[in-house]
Amino acid sequence: MNELKRLTPESNLEPKPDLTIGFLLMKQFTLASVAGLVESLRFAADESFSSRQIFCRWEWMTCDDQPVTASCGLPVSPTAKLDFSKEWDYFVVAGGLLEETRHSPAWLLQALRDLHARNISIITLCSGAFVAGSAGLLDGRHCAIHFTTRDEFKMRFPKAIPVIDKTYIKDGGIISCPGGTAIDLAADLIRHHCGLVRTQKVLKYLLVDDVAVPGAKAKQKENLSQPDGYENELVSKVIEFMRHHLDSPVPLADVAEFAGVTFRQLNLIFTKCTGHSAAVYWRRMRLEQARKLMADSSNSINAIATATGFSDASHLIAWFRKQYGETPSSFRKRRRVVEKLVKE
Repeated sequence: MNELKRLTPESNLEPKPDLTIGFLLMKQFTLASVAGLVESLRFAADESFSSRQIFCRWEWMTCDDQPVTASCGLPVSPTAKLDFSKEWDYFVVAGGLLEETRHSPAWLLQALRDLHARNISIITLCSGAFVAGSAGLLDGRHCAIHFTTRDEFKMRFPKAIPVIDKTYIKDGGIISCPGGTAIDLAADLIRHHCGLVRTQKVLKYLLVDDVAVPGAKAKQKENLSQPDGYENELVSKVIEFMRHHLDSPVPLADVAEFAGVTFRQLNLIFTKCTGHSAAVYWRRMRLEQARKLMADSSNSINAIATATGFSDASHLIAWFRKQYGETPSSFRKRRRVVEKLVKE
C-alpha cells in the first residue's frame, strides 16, 4: 500500500486538502507575487517534493477562460473554467497593470461580493486591490497597497484606508498584498492551515530563513492566526476576550454582559460584522486552535479538547469532522508522514 492510500481517510476518498485556492489572473498580472504564493503552496502540497496537489490545491482561471499574458510577457493558460460556486478557502484576484484593473466588469464585482458574503476570504495581489475597491469590499477597511498607486487609490476609494508600509493586511475577510514575492503571506497561510512543520519545509526549500521573511517578526502584525480586524469596537473587544478564553469558554450571556449588551444584541452585531453568530465564531476559533495543537504538538486529543474548551474528546472529534471533513486521527496521520519526510 502506497503512502497516499495509507493517508486516505475512513471514507476511502482522497484526503481533504488543508488549503484550497482559486487564482483569477487578470490581464497583465504581475508574475512575482503570484509565483511566490503558488511556489510556496507547491512545497507544502506534497508529502515529498513531487509537486502533486495533495494537501494544498489550486486552480488557474481567467475572466474569459482564455490564456492571459503576464506583465512580463509570459503567457499562461487557465486550468479550470471560472466558476464562483466552488468552496475555496481563498480566492485570489491577481492584478498588475492598472489599465486592466481600473474598470472591472460589473459581473466580476458582483461575483466578488457574493464570495465575500459566503465567507470565502479574498486575496488581492498588486492592483487586485482596485478590483476589490470597485466592488465596495474595502470601504472602512485597511488595505495594503503599493506606494506608487496610493494617490490614485485614495482618490478612487475615499472610504478605504490605504496602508503602504505593510507586506499584507487582513481586514474583514479581505487580505490585501501590494506585490513583491508574497512569500511571507504564503508562509502565514500555510502555518495557519497546514502547521509549523510544513511551513518550515517550505521556507527551507525556498532558501528563506524563517526570521528573515520580510515582516515576519517585527514589521508584520496581521498574522493570520489572529482574529479579523473589525471597525466595530465591540466586536473587536469580544473577539479579544474570546481569544484569551479558548480553554474555558464562559456562557455567552456572561460575554454579552462583559460587552455591555444583551445576548440578542451580541448575536446581531456579530452576524452583521462576521457572518456568524457569536457562538459559531467562538467555536470556529477553538477548532482552529485545536487543529494547530494537533499539527504542532504530540498532546492527546483529550488534552487538546481540554485546552480548547470542549467537554471531552468525542465532542471535539465530532465538531472537528463537521468543520474540516476528517477526523483528528486522519489529520494527524498525514502530518506524521510529512514530518518524517521533512526530517529525512
